[in-house]
Amino acid sequence: MRKIATGVGFILTAPNIAHADLIFKDDQLEILTRNFHFYREYENGGSNPSGANSQLPSSERNKTRNEWAQGFVAKYSSGYTDTPIQLGFEAYGLLGVKLYSDTYETGTLLLQYDPTTGKTKSTYGEVGGALKLKYKDTVITYGDQFPYVPVLATSTVRLLPTVSTGVSLQDKSFNNLLINAGYFYSMNPLDSTKDLNYFTTDYGAGIRANSISYVGGTYTFPQASLTAYVSELEDVWNQVFVGGTYLKKIDEDQKLKLGFTGFSNTDTGKKNGGDIEAYIFSAMTDYSYKNHTFSLGYQQVFGNEPFDIAGFSSAGSNNLNYNVAQYSTFSEAHEKSLQVKYEVEMTPYGIPGLTLMGRYFYGWDIDNSHSNNPFYTKRYVYDPSIDYIHRETNLQAAYKVQSGFAKGLDFKLRYASSRATKGYRYDDIDELRTIVEYTFKF
Repeated sequence: MRKIATGVGFILTAPNIAHADLIFKDDQLEILTRNFHFYREYENGGSNPSGANSQLPSSERNKTRNEWAQGFVAKYSSGYTDTPIQLGFEAYGLLGVKLYSDTYETGTLLLQYDPTTGKTKSTYGEVGGALKLKYKDTVITYGDQFPYVPVLATSTVRLLPTVSTGVSLQDKSFNNLLINAGYFYSMNPLDSTKDLNYFTTDYGAGIRANSISYVGGTYTFPQASLTAYVSELEDVWNQVFVGGTYLKKIDEDQKLKLGFTGFSNTDTGKKNGGDIEAYIFSAMTDYSYKNHTFSLGYQQVFGNEPFDIAGFSSAGSNNLNYNVAQYSTFSEAHEKSLQVKYEVEMTPYGIPGLTLMGRYFYGWDIDNSHSNNPFYTKRYVYDPSIDYIHRETNLQAAYKVQSGFAKGLDFKLRYASSRATKGYRYDDIDELRTIVEYTFKF
């Protein structure tokens, strides 16, 4: 709120707009309500290490993570003043409310909890904002933001989104070209309102960076797009991203979509994440016939370290590679993975708004035995004599109400089952997520 007040005060006192129209135009308020139930069961000897379980021997720990919560995400955008340099601000409010939790079943990242006792707060939340300056087609924003670019994508996989604090620039001055740049120096995790003055990484290896900066953009063609970004996780790595899509309409009933992503991570500066050299490539082909879509994806990691992305303490950024499943990312050192997917939209069968999806992932050739990085090998080093494999199945039913007083109400039921060779980073689990969302617009 201090940042919002500062921005409003600046607007009211700036000399170059002292006699201008200070009315904010085109303002809007949206409130997303999200009801989220998370249930995970550990299989084949696994257990929940979180909360009160951390004080027990492995054999006595609870085998489940199970929590239920209600979330509210309010976002307000003021629009801009009618001045040569237009001014505006954004404000947000986040609130999480506990509906069910147990000290031995916590750790779902839905609720803020004590890592030792497992006790969760009944409610948690925060407010914040950012000041915006706009000149023609260029906008500079300072304050609390929700960046969503390949190298720093706000995580939205739980009850409330992550927040990043810093400065960003977006430019749309050139036809078909969108340019983004940013520098962020603090963040809030998924399950906490605590402002942390550092960023982490998704792998959970204990790596920290004081800031992350990036520049890049997307150029859009009539049937395709090309995206490129470079970023630096301070004193940890330099990251480069290149990705693209191509859409071909075959006829009225058929279309083909091709997409690819590629990242590279190489250590930089003080090497606070150790020696890093990792590259990943993923590609996906989607063939659509009427209301059916069939997809095939391939992904491969090149290098002795796993492919990692910027993180928010308890979770990583939303990962934009194609072979990212509900539970795992298939991004271990040298890992290859294959995905097959089928999706059907049920309107032709008399159920408009219902979509069903199923996908299967298979990963193999995992080997980090040649890595000298103490962060990524501290859990264990994969035995090169063992043929490690990893499988995950995802199922989803999504329904959005099409008419009536509840129009727009969105239901999602997501199931995941993951199995792997003993010693793989991810546990064997079965998981069910139930999500109900509705957005109010004012």
